[in-house]
Amino acid sequence: MGKIIAFANQKGGVGKTTSTVNLGASLVTFDKKVLIVDVDPQANATSGLGLDVNSLKGTSVYECLVDGVDAKSVIKHTSMENLDILPSHINLVGAEIQLLNFENRESVMKGILDPLRDEYDYILVDCSPSLGIITLNALTCADSVLIPVQAEYYALEGIAKLMNTIKIVKTKLNASLDIEGFLITMYDARARLSRQVVEEINRLFPTHTYQTIISRNVKLAEAPSYGKNIIEFDIDSPGAKNYRQFAQEFLSRESLRKA
Repeated sequence: MGKIIAFANQKGGVGKTTSTVNLGASLVTFDKKVLIVDVDPQANATSGLGLDVNSLKGTSVYECLVDGVDAKSVIKHTSMENLDILPSHINLVGAEIQLLNFENRESVMKGILDPLRDEYDYILVDCSPSLGIITLNALTCADSVLIPVQAEYYALEGIAKLMNTIKIVKTKLNASLDIEGFLITMYDARARLSRQVVEEINRLFPTHTYQTIISRNVKLAEAPSYGKNIIEFDIDSPGAKNYRQFAQEFLSRESLRKA
């Protein structure tokens, strides 16, 4: 049965979408079947995987959430075999308001994604940086939450807010929600601040911080503009090597958990 992992951080610009897409692509290289679920109205994961967002009106995650459309009819294949996406659209902004009138409004996404567990090894949900009803839906249906943290100023402030949110979700909506781990992104080895942030994250969350660190890399920034993940765009780039190493560490931890 597939595992649902929400990628979340209430602070924007932390490499959340980049990490969702590129971990997904990297896991495929380790013979896993992956579904990316884009629940950010900006639809960056959708466009970053080569889909024309403007052509998706009527066939996006919005219709699944609001109109009850079967997700299997909306899922799109990407250019990479075994990497699929449930795409987003700007219409998703309206779903925040519409879902408020739903009974069990925090559990709508659970009803959409649970039937897909048998189809995929991993379902990775790219959340928006705001804490709205859609992000709460993602945390309610997820088995765990993976938290990208940029190695920059204010990083810890964002974590504190998110941890409080997760605590509330565990208490009221999803008691089995786990912390998958903290992934440090946008690391600059030349900057003392980057090193200090890494040290602090490891001090605060020693058992939950991944040893793999995602360094700043031009190719990582360029890949989405070509509608490609980093594995397809430049598999020899430092960014691709970082995410492949991260996928390896991620799978090793998964094996240890199961053991």
